[in-house]
Amino acid sequence: MTEPTPPEAEQPYAGPVIAIPVYAGVSELELSLMLSLARVCATKSGGSADAVKTVNRSRASIVTAGGLVTTPHVLYAALPEPAALFLPGGPGAAKAARDPLLKTFLQTHRDLPTAVSGSGLLLAGESGLLKNRVVGSPPELVDTVWGYEPADVRAGEVVQDGTLWSTPSGLPALHAAFAVASMLWGAETARAAMLRLGVDEAGFEVATWLPTPPAPYPEGRGS
Repeated sequence: MTEPTPPEAEQPYAGPVIAIPVYAGVSELELSLMLSLARVCATKSGGSADAVKTVNRSRASIVTAGGLVTTPHVLYAALPEPAALFLPGGPGAAKAARDPLLKTFLQTHRDLPTAVSGSGLLLAGESGLLKNRVVGSPPELVDTVWGYEPADVRAGEVVQDGTLWSTPSGLPALHAAFAVASMLWGAETARAAMLRLGVDEAGFEVATWLPTPPAPYPEGRGS
């Protein structure tokens, strides 16, 4: 009698990894937009939700801006080499931006495709990622962002400069997330993921993997 063949062990995920630094007071809206889109893209490409990792200096649970409790997936030291970064904003961004470990992490990966939304600009700015770049900013942060020596600051706009996409707070974060997802998994996959999430793809047409920026967002929209 022959013994049954044991099932093959599940292979660990080996595709591109997106890192999302999280912190107390992070915007759960911006975080969830980025997480959801990237996870759907990864699974549609034959990967898994393991493609997206939230990261912090500790694995202790944190409380988001809206009071939800979340636990970071990994420590910085345990994070696989990322292929892209998502930097969500939130009321806790100013404090988080001063974390030396976060600064070192962002400076080390400054050349990766990076999506930044709202006050996530403070994380990027304190780490030197905005210097000499054209940046889209929430209107209320324009003066602060100028302090990071950008080439230009465009209030209420979604802006792409090289591999950096920056947006106002809230729903506009999806434009930056879409651009980075298109670079990693292709525009078709990113558009299909948008539809899967129930988002109208109008305004997310891609030329050479970049989304068409929308008109400037009115002050206060999405914040």
